[in-house]
Amino acid sequence: MYTENNFRTDFKNSNKIWRKYIVSAFVFIIYVIAAILPAILLLIYVYSMDKIEPEPLPLVFTLLMLGVLAAVISVFLEEIGDGIIRHLASDYTPLIITVLTYLMVGAVEEGSKYLMLFLKTWKNPHFNYRFDGIVYAVSVSLGFAIFENISYVFRYGLAVAGSRAVLAVPAHMAFSVVMGIMYSKCKFYRNRGRTQTGRLYGWIGWFIPIGLHGLYDTLATLRGTTSTVLYIIFVIAMYVVMFFLIRWESKNDSHL
Repeated sequence: MYTENNFRTDFKNSNKIWRKYIVSAFVFIIYVIAAILPAILLLIYVYSMDKIEPEPLPLVFTLLMLGVLAAVISVFLEEIGDGIIRHLASDYTPLIITVLTYLMVGAVEEGSKYLMLFLKTWKNPHFNYRFDGIVYAVSVSLGFAIFENISYVFRYGLAVAGSRAVLAVPAHMAFSVVMGIMYSKCKFYRNRGRTQTGRLYGWIGWFIPIGLHGLYDTLATLRGTTSTVLYIIFVIAMYVVMFFLIRWESKNDSHL
């Protein structure tokens, strides 16, 4: 017979379950916000610097999602590459780490971003000003960073959110600012029939981010006082140059 005591027990158990779900949902929301907020704030900043003809928000959002897709593609390709490296090398020496960060991480991740950028924007009629290239490249790159950040935060907790907010996320943006500048130069020269010059800038728009990304990851991965000091100097210099370039390109924006 179902008594009042049975009802009270079931009610208490039900409350415990609901409290558990509510707490879990709250923690999930906090984790997601901590993971995506730094990228969103940086994207808002870059978007606000597009003074002449701001890009359509649906296009920016699409590029952000394509950045997530680029991250998924990169994870798949890097898993394959890591398996090959593990098969060929028994230990991660400094040389192996450098090869991994430049060829596997830098080339794959920046290549995936560049591919998404090109496929969506090269023939887009809104791509008609120099600063557009920066907005597009940063959008893709920060979408990539959001996926990466969510993975790290849910794997290691909120402890990594702060460091990634001031290091990894702005670093992805810094690589993409250079990519975007060169991408626009590529478009500029191709529009004027200077195909070879345009193609050269296109390749530069991939190689420089690879170099920056590879150096960033190499210095971050290697252990030692020298590499740590060099890492700090490199990060500070990269951020100073990044914000200078954004402001310069915004101020001197012109039609492609």
